[in-house]
Amino acid sequence: MPGPQVVPVEGDAHLPARVDVVVIGGGIIGVSTALELAERGLSVALCEKGGIGQEQSSRNWGWVRISQRDPREVPLMAESIRLWRDLDRRTGRDTGYRQCGIVFASSDDGEAASNAKWPEELGRYQLPSRIIGPAELATLYPGLKTDIKSALHTAADGRAEPQKAAPAIAEAARDKGVHILTRCAVRGLETSAGRISGVVTERGAIACDAVVLAGGAWSSLFAGNAGIALPQLKVMNSVIRTKPIADGPEVTFYDKDFAFRKRQDGGYTIASSYDNIVDIVPDSLRHMLKFLPALKSEWKSLRFRISGRFLEEARMARRWQMDEETPFERCRVLDPKPSEKWTNYALAELRKSYPTFANAEIAQRWAGYIDVTPDAVPVISAIEEIPGFHIATGFSGHGFGIGPGAGRLMADIVTNRTPVVDPTAFRLARFYDGSKIELFSGV
Repeated sequence: MPGPQVVPVEGDAHLPARVDVVVIGGGIIGVSTALELAERGLSVALCEKGGIGQEQSSRNWGWVRISQRDPREVPLMAESIRLWRDLDRRTGRDTGYRQCGIVFASSDDGEAASNAKWPEELGRYQLPSRIIGPAELATLYPGLKTDIKSALHTAADGRAEPQKAAPAIAEAARDKGVHILTRCAVRGLETSAGRISGVVTERGAIACDAVVLAGGAWSSLFAGNAGIALPQLKVMNSVIRTKPIADGPEVTFYDKDFAFRKRQDGGYTIASSYDNIVDIVPDSLRHMLKFLPALKSEWKSLRFRISGRFLEEARMARRWQMDEETPFERCRVLDPKPSEKWTNYALAELRKSYPTFANAEIAQRWAGYIDVTPDAVPVISAIEEIPGFHIATGFSGHGFGIGPGAGRLMADIVTNRTPVVDPTAFRLARFYDGSKIELFSGV
């Protein structure tokens, strides 16, 4: 069965002639931005080349976490948790959100030291987090066979259903007047007097004053055609979805060999922390220098390979005219083949460690492409070179949980409101203004 089964969102039949803002991309970042803008009284068109939430926004682990994040993301994630708590009411729909807590096991002294810093850090936001020992682990996960001496338990963390969340937010945005345009790729930007004046889609032009690019793994390609250098690569991660498991644990768990979280249907999403596959592609060479610090820091968790993806991307057009078919129209949904090796490894290790999962049955596997920046921190930024153009991308595997907060921050920037958090760390210019590329050394 290809890909997860996403709640379908029917696109509008007609293109508006003009709106205040066009949002490019129907993942959780794009729909959250559209909803925020509409709630502020702006007219919005959301253009998605495929379907709402069909790429990484529905393929991720479904974690809503503030623990073990890059410190630059923590203030925005604190705001996002606040938004998640009210999201079902706000949208009038089920996102599957539940504040279940997440446990990060300490497999060595280094991880234990890293975990030990979080209770104090999150205490600043009035978010409960503490270090627990073997006895409490046994209470949370009866029968778990482990020699773990300590773990970080953040009760404020949670989970939601990736196949439901982006569609729910998109439908809520439609309720507020947003034009939801699926199978409607944006081919390029139009400018007048040096600033944004509209976009050209495969279905025609839309005049506007501002554009937000929230295209996930496609953002770098789109930005490049507009003359904006956006260093971004793709990392593939695979998951298993199991059939329902009786009396399974409620609290999400991360260990070095496997991670799991309970699903709304009683099954589990299971993945491996080792399963980060990086296809060597032409962009790997183009962006090599900027990604060298990340390569040195994270090489143990990355699996590099040469595959057919190199030729596929080498043949892909990098420049095109507004009247030409674009790569976004030739590939509506990125649906990579999942890694059986690493998903099998994660499930095998979980079965050995936790008898509750001994007879877990695989219902489905899928993979998705994560949009990664050189410092694994997103770009949420106005683009100085093209006034009216904004980018929200590169969430580096952390985008699902932070999505509502990122949408709020992006809307603040577009509307020139006081930003909900300081956006300096998320500016695109950090990759070109001489700033040192810094990476978080936690999990």
